[in-house]
Amino acid sequence: MSHTLGVRQAQKQKTRQALLDAALRLLEEQSLSSLGLREVTRAAGVAPTAFYRHFRDMADLGVALVEEALGSLHTALTALLSATGDRAGEDDGEERIAATVELIAAYVRTHPAHVRFIAREQHGGVQAVRAAIGGQLALFAQEVKDQFAREPEAAGWAEDDLLMLAGMYVDHMVMTASALLEGGAAGEAGAGPGAAERVAARARRQLRLISLGRRHWLDEH
Repeated sequence: MSHTLGVRQAQKQKTRQALLDAALRLLEEQSLSSLGLREVTRAAGVAPTAFYRHFRDMADLGVALVEEALGSLHTALTALLSATGDRAGEDDGEERIAATVELIAAYVRTHPAHVRFIAREQHGGVQAVRAAIGGQLALFAQEVKDQFAREPEAAGWAEDDLLMLAGMYVDHMVMTASALLEGGAAGEAGAGPGAAERVAARARRQLRLISLGRRHWLDEH
């Protein structure tokens, strides 16, 4: 009996993933609000009735895509911040800056469709998906703030100011991911030579400005 249940559960998960993958492919060229359930089930090779065994509606599928797109980044970002935390002030944060930009670039290279989906739907027409993206980014900001709070540079900072700084850091990550995608980091047709590196270089400069502001924020407070 347990073996049968295990097989059924595996098949159910396989079908769910097929629906997510099909939707993501279709969303390369359109927004979620214009995507139909039957389009997704046809592309996934399942009956329309099977959709409702996994998702309530297309908005629910979109929320699942948000979790898939951004969830895996939490562990990587937390590990990066923790690994560079003790040394963040030694070289003006250059190690953290370089590692952050490379983390984003690597994610764009390996998950271009997810990045495109987030960039398009962050201000798209499906409220539940906008809220899910906002919630994930807020969680990112909280995780970044918690790491910053453990570092010597945070001495004397108010909680709200630390959260504002963390929000700037996260906003910069999202902006950089979109710019790298548009600049051809994922092999976009027509991208000029060196486009991705130019975007990465600009992103590193912008993070240096954030880092500089962090070190001198309390000078006049």
